[in-house]
Amino acid sequence: MPGFTAFISDLHLSAERPAANAAFFTFLRDVARHADALYILGDLFEYWAGDDDLGDPLNAQAVAALRALSEAVPVGIMHGNRDFLLMRPFAEASGARLLADPTRIDLYGTPTLLMHGDLLCTQDRRYQAFRKVVRNPAVQGAFMRLSLPWRKKVIGGARRVSEGEKQAKQLTIMDVAPDAVERALRDWGCERLIHGHTHRPARHEHEVDGRMRERWVLSDWYRRGEYLRCSASGCEAVPVPFE
Repeated sequence: MPGFTAFISDLHLSAERPAANAAFFTFLRDVARHADALYILGDLFEYWAGDDDLGDPLNAQAVAALRALSEAVPVGIMHGNRDFLLMRPFAEASGARLLADPTRIDLYGTPTLLMHGDLLCTQDRRYQAFRKVVRNPAVQGAFMRLSLPWRKKVIGGARRVSEGEKQAKQLTIMDVAPDAVERALRDWGCERLIHGHTHRPARHEHEVDGRMRERWVLSDWYRRGEYLRCSASGCEAVPVPFE
């Protein structure tokens, strides 16, 4: 049987969304175990307050499931805008490899660029400024010195503000900028780009330097699950049902 690689993102695992959690664990057991590799391109969790929260029941269940998979299949995880505090203890416990954003891979002979996707939303200048601050190691160090309950409280407040701002922003501002996509494909020398973040699953084509290249946007797992299945013959989106 031809090999395949699986890509998912934006699952936003949370105790409040048991159907998505169950679908994810079933996917790891029944689908990902047969893949050549699994790539999770950001926002696996609704939020991540720090690796000292590994004892949370859902977090512990997710880590155990990833550890079981990683013993048979390579697993790569990229930071998203919700779980960028995933660090080495999480990686060691789960057996997953933390990926830089962007990461370039050879996908069955096709140079492919992997991103979470938020870096491509260059028209959202307010978010990009915020991202630069919270990804600063000094800022993260100061934040991690707070107690875990306080960190969760701060994150909850930030999420409420973020949701309010989304309602006021134009959809085009929160989507990727075509020039940012084309620049990334050109700079990294890739024929394909796979990313999440925008929650607008689709396949797009971009003409870069006179050649058509493709961009796949991964689905979120809010109403149903979906993964991108790529092989030597190309990629296709495959649904993952919620029970």
